[in-house]
Order: sequence, then C-alpha cells, then structure tokens
Amino acid sequence: MYNPTRRSKNIGTENQGYGQSNKLTIPSPHGNVKSFYERLTHYQKEIRIINNHEFVFAVEETRDNSIHSCSVDDIQKIIEQIPSEDYGELRFIILRQPKRKEEILSPVWGRLIYSYEFEEEYFPAIILDAIDLNKKLSWSRKQSIEDQQEFERLKEDGHLFIETKRNFTTELKPEIVKNTQLYRTLPHEFGHYVHYLEIVERTEDDHDDYDKREQRMDYYFSLPKSEKEKFAHTYAKRLKDRFTIENKNNGKKIG
Repeated sequence: MYNPTRRSKNIGTENQGYGQSNKLTIPSPHGNVKSFYERLTHYQKEIRIINNHEFVFAVEETRDNSIHSCSVDDIQKIIEQIPSEDYGELRFIILRQPKRKEEILSPVWGRLIYSYEFEEEYFPAIILDAIDLNKKLSWSRKQSIEDQQEFERLKEDGHLFIETKRNFTTELKPEIVKNTQLYRTLPHEFGHYVHYLEIVERTEDDHDDYDKREQRMDYYFSLPKSEKEKFAHTYAKRLKDRFTIENKNNGKKIG
C-alpha cells in the first residue's frame, strides 16, 4: 500500500466535508498538529491477531455516565467474520471518549480515518465513540431521504423514539447503542474502507506510478457523499444479513 506517512492533510478534516457548516470550532492545543480524534489520553492498548492480521486496539478511559457500548472481544467477533482481504492495511481500532464540545459539534457513532497517527505510526483506523447515557438522541422531523432511511435503521436497531413538536427523541440504552455501533457502524466503516481499496488500491499494478495513484485517490475523495454512503450501507447490510443467518443457525440472536 501507498506509504501512509505521506498522507494528505485534508483526509478526515473539514476540507473533506467534516464540520464545514460549524461556526464554532474544536480547539487544537498550540503546536499540536494532531487532529482532535488522534489526541488520546489515559488509554489501554491491546494487540489482537485476527485471521493472521494484527489489529491494535486503544480503549480510552470514559467520563462518568459515559460508556463504550462494545468491548474488544465484541469487536473481535465481528471482525473475525469480515473477509480478511477487506482488512487491507487497516490496523487501529480506537474506542475513544469524545470531549463535550466534540459531542456538540461533531457527534458520530464512529468514523473511518484513512491515515491515523497513533504512537508515531500511521495506519487506517476505525473509531467508535463512547456514549453519554445522560444525553438523548434527537432526530429532526424535517428529514431528507437519507435522513429518513437512517431514521428507519435506528428504529430497526431498537431505538424507541418519542415524537415532539420539533423532533423525535430517544434515550440512549447501552444494549441498543451496541446494536447500532457493533452490528452496523463497525461494518459500515469497513465498507467505506473497502470502497477506498477497490478504487485506489485494488486497481494498482507494479507499473503504476505515484501520479496515477494520486489520480485514483483524488477521484475517490471527489465522489459524492451519497455514493460513498450507499456503498458502505450496502456492505454493512450484506454483512449483518450474513451475521443474522449464521447466528440463527447457531441459536443466537443478533441486533
């Protein structure tokens, strides 16, 4: 794979589409070039070999009333069922505690970072954010088609929404959030990475030069968000359907 240390500084930043409409900003300490999601504190590191591939887990300590809905063991069981050829060079799995301002400005279940700096190494990473059990999930009544589709997925995960004048709200329950993050967000982020692999990496041959690879990368990052989301949702649904069938055959219930 292309040397990840020569990463584009735009990958995963607001120039790629994150936070462009935010008037407020997430502060960065003076002299610290790391992105906010790379600045971990008080974490435990664990290495797991899954299908002969090394994954490095970093589990950040949570605040009071916040939890990681998935354990390292939970995540390993899902990754074991993902085709190993889809791992690429993805190495880091980060369970992080977002700062309070981040929860306001950049709330997510998880995210894929194409080049993530951890302990002076650069590799692709999937991040799953801790959730604050004191907060409620709010969903606007004014919904785009994509919003409606995601709203239905959340209800399928088990979230029970109450309708108000302006929006729909639901309390965050650990097991239901686990359904969302473990069985849908994690495969969804793998889906984004597989999409990247198919366009940028898997078309590569020994005679490709740097410029050709840069062109493929530019093409991938220029794709409409809707196209990338469709690919990732399709990938995640296909995996979840397979998990459901396999667990049903084993007498287990999923999601």
